[in-house]
Amino acid sequence: MSVRTRFAPSPTGFLHLGGLRTALYAYMFAKKNGGTFILRIEDTDREREVEGATERLKYALKLAGLDWDEGPDVGGDYGPYVQTQRRGLYAPYAWKLVESGAAYPCFCTNERLDEERGKAERDGQTFKYDKRCKSVPLNEAKRRIDAGEPYVIRLDMPTEGTIAFDDIHYGHIEVECRQLDDIILMKADGLPTYNFANVVDDHLMEITHVLRGTEFLSSTPKYNFLYKAFGWEKPIYIHLPLVMADSTRKLSKRHGDPTFEDLLNEGYLADAVVNYIALLGWNPGDEREFFTLPELVEAFTLEGLSKSPSIFDKTKLTWMNGEYMRRLSFEDFFARAGKYIEETLPGKDAEYLARLLHGRVDVLSQIPQTIDFLRELPEYDSALYVHKKMKTDEKNSIEALAFALPILEGVSDWTEPAVKDALLMGIANAGRKNGAVLWPLRVALSGLMNTPGGATEIAYLLGKEETTARANKAIARLSD
Repeated sequence: MSVRTRFAPSPTGFLHLGGLRTALYAYMFAKKNGGTFILRIEDTDREREVEGATERLKYALKLAGLDWDEGPDVGGDYGPYVQTQRRGLYAPYAWKLVESGAAYPCFCTNERLDEERGKAERDGQTFKYDKRCKSVPLNEAKRRIDAGEPYVIRLDMPTEGTIAFDDIHYGHIEVECRQLDDIILMKADGLPTYNFANVVDDHLMEITHVLRGTEFLSSTPKYNFLYKAFGWEKPIYIHLPLVMADSTRKLSKRHGDPTFEDLLNEGYLADAVVNYIALLGWNPGDEREFFTLPELVEAFTLEGLSKSPSIFDKTKLTWMNGEYMRRLSFEDFFARAGKYIEETLPGKDAEYLARLLHGRVDVLSQIPQTIDFLRELPEYDSALYVHKKMKTDEKNSIEALAFALPILEGVSDWTEPAVKDALLMGIANAGRKNGAVLWPLRVALSGLMNTPGGATEIAYLLGKEETTARANKAIARLSD
């Protein structure tokens, strides 16, 4: 059997992290088994569709490296791969179920359904459609339809017994039929529901393995009933544990949790996010944590999947991203970091700053806050001048700055080497210690404990005028 998996997002928003993980696992499983990975856009929920979401979903998958073998913009033998472009396929299948007695037209108005739903809520019960329209003879139903009466088509679920299915990950599962509702297959607007189109398309596209979240476990009996009613072979199910924001709730954009693109816009690297997401719910069976996408494909096994929900830990992601950042060549780092530097400090020596920052930031979005002191000196505590190793305190820091100031004022060619040579030569000639002068100078110029680069690098970036102004300001501050 040739493996065929699919990722079938609805364009109701951008690619959330749970969706990214589902797509990633479907991709890895297909590639590991020499199979085909398919992208299908399930856009039948027109009311919730977000303009531009389809293109953003495709763009995000491309950034993640998940190139589809069949799908929109690629084609294939089973297209179209956008459900609204397949809309003419579904009604004949729905009516085939009606003719066989597995489904029926329903004419109940929204007002009646809302009334019944409210009654169930007041009684503390879960609403289920009462099969009222099942009793309408098919000839009468067709007459009413021909007369223009609005209708939907519902699946006629059994009310007794159980429906069982096997999940390759969770094993044998049985659900009592009395818990299942007569779901709508075709809506009044002539479009199929997600539940129906999903089954029809998976069959027509010859999907062999369905990887999806555990939130779909409860829907699987309905899907299986459809497969049985059509006489089709069911795919192999692989349900995946949820990705949680914490121990009590799943990740959700409504709660401010990031999408994949949000993380990229924050300055996380796509490769690092994909690596991290792959490990949320899957264990490679060894101690490795860092994988390229081809390495993930090679290592992936269904046996490594967890049955327990995984918690998205942004702190751990940030650590992993930092490791990826440190492995970038300077050219790759500068290509990514340059825009953050230019936006924060336009006109500064961006390449020089990037060399100072390379290996010092975990996320690109940390760059503005890391270098903002060059734009404006922050408020700081004079206790920063106290450094036991450098043997500095507030009193001798005044003397050190007063010593350094005329040396700085005497530098005519304001380059970092020139500033450094002048200071070190002056310190050596005076018999002073480098740290006893350079530490107070760095604090005076930055107002920070930790900076990218030392005193001479900061002085070069600030320029002579700003450097001497900050040194004078520090002397006056410490003298009060």
